[in-house]
Amino acid sequence: GYESEPDGIDILHRAALRSHYPYLSTEALAALHVRRAGWFSAQQLGAWMLDAAGESDNLHHLVDTVVDIEINAGRVAGVVLASGKRITTDSVINAAGPMAGMVATLAGIDLPLHSEVHLKVAYRDHRGLIPREAPMLIWSDPQGIEWDAEEREALAQAGRGDLLGEMPIYCHGRPEGGADSPYFVALWEYHGTVREPTWPIPGDDLYPEVVARGLSKMIPSFAAYLDGLPHSTVDGGYYTKTRENRPLIGPAGPDGFYLACAYSGFGVMVAAGAADLVSRHITGDALPEYADAFLLSRYEDPAYMEEINQARDSGQL
Repeated sequence: GYESEPDGIDILHRAALRSHYPYLSTEALAALHVRRAGWFSAQQLGAWMLDAAGESDNLHHLVDTVVDIEINAGRVAGVVLASGKRITTDSVINAAGPMAGMVATLAGIDLPLHSEVHLKVAYRDHRGLIPREAPMLIWSDPQGIEWDAEEREALAQAGRGDLLGEMPIYCHGRPEGGADSPYFVALWEYHGTVREPTWPIPGDDLYPEVVARGLSKMIPSFAAYLDGLPHSTVDGGYYTKTRENRPLIGPAGPDGFYLACAYSGFGVMVAAGAADLVSRHITGDALPEYADAFLLSRYEDPAYMEEINQARDSGQL
């Protein structure tokens, strides 16, 4: 397991980069290597959690839509579902992801949230250009895409000026699947689109090509695909976040209403800990010293507001 692996970081300069990661661009001057890091499937984590919860006789899994939250004398009394069913309860946890703001309004709460569209693309690396043992690779310098004159004119006419200038940082990707899988997953958030969440998620027909061009800056061999993109699949979701990118976890509004939302781009990393924290609020168990840092009421603290107003970093991961 990872527990036996060394923690900490390494700063790799050019010679070390060439030695360990010869497929990276020779333009890279240095890299930050996180020793004990990795990834796992959010879908598999969620499926495992649901299966584990299903072992309890107290779990009742309903597929429905909450259309109202009943409040009686300042306290949660129940929820009403689109099917017409009513559930009597004195506790409601708002873990609605991108829809958390909408659910909160049913309890009379206005949450300080915004949602960004984030897409990802899975390429079938049939040429084997990226080693299966590659780590997650993140390019942290701005870059411009080298379109030719005809392409630039076509993009300008199509209203895609967002692709013609300097592009954002953090084009990144990693191998997907086991040792025999040919897939490489990549993400590059260059849209900056903030909107109310809708389904289906708005797409971008140019996304596979744009990301491939961005990857080729970091992994030059990937440019071999630019004359004929490999089979690719695009999907994505929303990063729903607070302005300082800190989650909302704990009681808010009427008694019995709890938040477990605004997980932004780190939901897999915090979901289990957030569930433990919100359950402690509900059951009255001892809270960790950091619990207040995630409450909605933190925005009532003038010192905290001054701190986030002065912050120059968005906290985006």
